[in-house]
Amino acid sequence: MTAAPERKLTTILAADAAGYSAMMGRDEPGTLAQLKSSREAMAEEIAYHRGRIFGASGDSLLAEFSSVVNAVECAVRVQRTLAERNAALTEERRMRFRIGINLGDVMVEGDDLFGEGVNIAARLEALAEPGGILISGAVFDQVRTKLALGFDFLGAQAVKNISEPVPAWRVVLDGEGGANPFSRGEKAPPKGPDEGAPRSSKEWETSTAVRPHPSASPTPSPHGRGKATTPWQRLRRPATFAAVLIAFFFLINISTSTEELWFRWPALVILLVLGLRAAWIMGR
Repeated sequence: MTAAPERKLTTILAADAAGYSAMMGRDEPGTLAQLKSSREAMAEEIAYHRGRIFGASGDSLLAEFSSVVNAVECAVRVQRTLAERNAALTEERRMRFRIGINLGDVMVEGDDLFGEGVNIAARLEALAEPGGILISGAVFDQVRTKLALGFDFLGAQAVKNISEPVPAWRVVLDGEGGANPFSRGEKAPPKGPDEGAPRSSKEWETSTAVRPHPSASPTPSPHGRGKATTPWQRLRRPATFAAVLIAFFFLINISTSTEELWFRWPALVILLVLGLRAAWIMGR
């Protein structure tokens, strides 16, 4: 009987240079030198955070970490370091990397790793904006209380060849919005047409068509307040305003005259307007 394949639970980091083909088209020697320099900086951070590079092809890189926290900290350090380097360059010479991180069960084959755990990290990388980091729900659950970072929820994403939708969170880096760590985020821009070449762990496939899963409704911020969706909820504000206005006229009336209750006339007008408003809301 053939032994079952070796498996393990690990954290996968997938990185890919955004707009690499276009940069090569403009300046091959300069782009290659910049790619080598960027990958050296990434390799240093990966080693420092006790990670291991197990796949590299073209402008892409795959690494694994035994610690989820170390993987996210490494990704943040990488993006900050590369952003500092890019600050001294012109826009067309800036090399930005997308990074995706997933915690999952993978198959081990020598020094290489295979399986859905690797593929999900690649899908998240494809969804990330240039210079950004996306993490899966499994990663978020591990780091949400351990790292002083903000996170924007992008919803459950339906991605190619993955049976279940993948919850995606964007890591908020320095200088970005999203002070609320559980705020609702916007969908990241898709990759360009030159960045979708299929790959595995040595040549892993990435999907550029990432969209919200049709069965997954947007998740509102736990600290936010959603829009009113029923007629009674939409009527609450004008009714409150009408009550305050009537009370105002009543107070004016009793403070200026105790013999004539003239406030009832403006009150009737206000109630008439409120009734018309209610009829319009109910009829929508």
